[in-house]
Amino acid sequence: MTDTLEIYLDHEGETRLVGHCRYVAKRRSQSSVFSYSPEWLTTEKAFALDPQNLPLQDRPVYTNSKKSALPGALRDTAPDRWGQQLVRRAFRKAGEERTLSEIDFLLAITDRTRIGALRYKRPEEDTFDHDIGQYRVPPLINLPALVNAADAVQTNSETAEDLKLLLNEGSPLGGARPKSAVEDSDGTLAIAKFPKQDDDRSISHGEVLAMILARNAGINVADARLVDVAGRSVALIKRFDRDGERRIPFLSAMSLLGLNDGDEATYTDIAEVIRMHSSAPTEDLHELWRRVVFNVLVSNLDDHLRNHGFLYDCEGKWRLSPAYDLNPVPLEEKARELSTWISEEGPDADLGLAMNAAPFFALNKKQAAEIIDDVNTAVAAWRNTAKQIGMSAADTAVYASAFEYGS
Repeated sequence: MTDTLEIYLDHEGETRLVGHCRYVAKRRSQSSVFSYSPEWLTTEKAFALDPQNLPLQDRPVYTNSKKSALPGALRDTAPDRWGQQLVRRAFRKAGEERTLSEIDFLLAITDRTRIGALRYKRPEEDTFDHDIGQYRVPPLINLPALVNAADAVQTNSETAEDLKLLLNEGSPLGGARPKSAVEDSDGTLAIAKFPKQDDDRSISHGEVLAMILARNAGINVADARLVDVAGRSVALIKRFDRDGERRIPFLSAMSLLGLNDGDEATYTDIAEVIRMHSSAPTEDLHELWRRVVFNVLVSNLDDHLRNHGFLYDCEGKWRLSPAYDLNPVPLEEKARELSTWISEEGPDADLGLAMNAAPFFALNKKQAAEIIDDVNTAVAAWRNTAKQIGMSAADTAVYASAFEYGS
């Protein structure tokens, strides 16, 4: 099976053809060949879509992997596990019983909601939208219908219309949790994250609580709030890769490191790519270390490399994106070990390890201690903040072990 994509980028008010990707899937292997377009290479402000995987050059770039044959920048815009589940079911309900390729998944989500600034179509197509989902992003008032559709998917009772509604979800942020893109009341894009029927605690309350505490701790974080839908709490996260209608290029830390799903790296490795690619490296290094401290203090243990992002700053460099997918995990569910180790010293979510690594983040001991104090003060108020957002007493008791470091 062979497929070809034209790859466009929204850049400086224009939609530009930046390259082509030829994808080949065989029985036991898959590969792709990417080439920048001559038009993009001669553009004055051209930049590499993916510095590690797609350097700006006039030679083709080959990608061959058992995990993904898409270069990192393209892979970052593909649907996550929840989205892939929706796509598979949508194709099946449409009568297409076949093995889906990475290109099928990539093109199945709505163009308007795709994360970052890349846009795709096949050469014979005249639109960036395809016929599997609906093109209009549902407004906030449609949340009840979206919650019902997500429930139906979880019980294997969904209709084709349910799937079309949910396939507006264009962000890979959030993993396997049920979610959808929505248009907020001010017209901006947001991600609505829904409760699962088998949740034994309110994941929505936990995430929004962590996002508020992170902001209070001085961390640049995506805006988040809770919305009640018939007595069920939905987390609403504002998209940070949009400035009005302007799309902002996005890369995960995994891609900027040149890695694949399942590969391991440390926060000190992320610090190194910040030194290489950030236009404000010291600021981003301090910000990243503050996030490390926060993750330790709130037991945000699912801090894998896809859960760290970068936004293009229009100066040929990349900046840390706002923090996202902050989910405190109670101690009884998982030992305090970070998915991304602080350094090679080990996986423990431990302030001592963080202090040992502080010099890698351009911090002296006094600066590091001040950041710990700032973050600790913000996190110490978690019970009051939990009460303010309506967390139940039962959920507060469950989450206590996540927020009470060292107890």
